[in-house]
Amino acid sequence: MAKRPKMQVRVIKGREHLDQRSVSKAETSTQITPEEQYIADQWIEPPTDLAGFQILVDNSAILPQCIRAYRHNIAGFGIGVRYIDDEEENPERAAEYDRLTEIIECLTLEDDTKEIFEDVIEARETYGIAYVEVIRNNEGEVTQVEFIKDTPSMRKTKPLDYQDMTYFHHGQVLTRKKKFRKYRQTVGGTTVYYKEFGDPRTMDNRDGQYIGDGVLESEYQANEILEFAIGTKPYGTVRWVGQILGVDGSRRAERLNNNYFKNGRHTPLAIIVNGGTLSDDSFDKLQNYLDDIKGENGQHAFLLLETESTDDRVDFEADNKPSVELKDLASILQKDELFQEYMDNNRRKVQSAFQLPDLYVAYTTDFNRATAQTAQEVTEEQVFQPERASIAWVLNNKLLNGYQFKYVEAYFKEPNITNPDDLYKIMTVTNAAGGLTPNKAKEVFYESLGETSENFEGDWGDMPIALSKGAGQAPAAQLDSLLNDSAVGSQLNKAISKAAIHHEDEIVAVLKATKRQLELMRGDVDDDKAEEDA
Repeated sequence: MAKRPKMQVRVIKGREHLDQRSVSKAETSTQITPEEQYIADQWIEPPTDLAGFQILVDNSAILPQCIRAYRHNIAGFGIGVRYIDDEEENPERAAEYDRLTEIIECLTLEDDTKEIFEDVIEARETYGIAYVEVIRNNEGEVTQVEFIKDTPSMRKTKPLDYQDMTYFHHGQVLTRKKKFRKYRQTVGGTTVYYKEFGDPRTMDNRDGQYIGDGVLESEYQANEILEFAIGTKPYGTVRWVGQILGVDGSRRAERLNNNYFKNGRHTPLAIIVNGGTLSDDSFDKLQNYLDDIKGENGQHAFLLLETESTDDRVDFEADNKPSVELKDLASILQKDELFQEYMDNNRRKVQSAFQLPDLYVAYTTDFNRATAQTAQEVTEEQVFQPERASIAWVLNNKLLNGYQFKYVEAYFKEPNITNPDDLYKIMTVTNAAGGLTPNKAKEVFYESLGETSENFEGDWGDMPIALSKGAGQAPAAQLDSLLNDSAVGSQLNKAISKAAIHHEDEIVAVLKATKRQLELMRGDVDDDKAEEDA
């Protein structure tokens, strides 16, 4: 019988066999970025001359409109202050609201604060990145911001060593580690150094060196830079970088057309001499005429040509008299600008890079209310609202984070894109179904006028109008009156049919749901039948 092998079992306790050493997770990011190739304090150069982007914008027939549309629609409606949650107002909440309103208004005293962010958006869409200089008071609070006008003159280093930074989140003080950059601006031989926003260290703005525990006069302490970049590259990514060839090609096409309008492209007239030659005097006159034909000098002029015999005979016989024929070549002249389709295609490509419809760049006249409303709604949802939310986050969670606001926040205002026709239909149905209250009707009316309203005093302001008229009726009797005596059911059916004809599917769904709910409440159908119909 074979002998079984012996087996041993040991129980190993984790910490007893790790030399009592504890294992912890890394507290900082460990990813490798392309900027790691640069050594410390080495200044990163942009991949291309940023000033060239401004030249392309200045000479483009479409880029200024697209950038202006971003500028006006993202930040152009102003900066507002609102409560984070909808709770009852108290002195503490009101004090925060007034404090934030004052801070926003005083971030710059030269113009409206929104114009700072309009300039930021314009520079970012031109160069791919924009900078704001942040100034603090002696208490370390942000009190002023200045837009860096000469964006191409800014340079930065890679993120340096990790430093502890403080972040306030819902009343809690959090500590995180972050790498901060250095910035410098050189204009006309003068260089000024900055530190990145949030860097707690003191920097000398003359040489970019950190002071450490030393003392530095306030006039030499470097201010902070808050940057707004598109993408993740050190100097951002120009949104329309893929359309540079098209932008430059359209400019060259425009220059070709302009040169034609100035100098012409073909000879408009051919002078044919048979049996003779032009005299020297006529040739000189013709040459001078062609040289001076540009502009107003060629208007209302006439031309006299004299010919000579080719065989030096003085008398001309009938069969060999020289003849002069003027041949009109106007039919082969260019009658309109060249490359129209090419330039139009380039324009559309640039707009596609910005996700802007023709309506926003004033390149269309073929639209109606419905198409304009749809274009505005889609562009707001897909382009402008996300951009506003992104910049508002930076404003609240970075620039103003040190104030530790708990109840209020800043936001960028947006246009009212509500369709009055749709609102009217919904309110008509709601009122017919007995769901419209006086306060809500008053609120909608005042909002349409751009004004604010206060609720009516008393509970009746929040009571549906239909119920307030028949306050003594039971709910079932009221519904029966609404569906029969007031012909609400018939009105709903007509509204559903009309909306279906115009393919207004969303309105049809709302109307059908309203009708099913009323019928369910009245008792005409049971719950199972209502769900089956839905």
